[in-house]
Amino acid sequence: MITVKNNNVGISARKVRQVADLVRRKKVEEALKILRFSEKKEIAIIISKLINSGLAIASESKKYDLDNLILETIKVDEGPSLKRVMPRAQGRAFRISKKSSYVTLALKEA
Repeated sequence: MITVKNNNVGISARKVRQVADLVRRKKVEEALKILRFSEKKEIAIIISKLINSGLAIASESKKYDLDNLILETIKVDEGPSLKRVMPRAQGRAFRISKKSSYVTLALKEA
């Protein structure tokens, strides 16, 4: 099993999970096709880069058949959120939290 991580995705975990649910337990080729035509382009690019990274690791080790790899698990967890302040009327300030997420992807041979 090949595990690949991206720990500083600047998008909230809820949004990334919507795209991750589309490709979970699919073959790698099929998952890349789904991501290519996904409406959430930025998230799709991040996940496809992770898949390509896992494929590169698999091709270097030479003990995996690249045609039979499937995305066994995609786990999206909440990362730290950046706290920011937005100035508002009459000297007030509203708090903004810019959320991030951790994406962990595991490739396995079918």
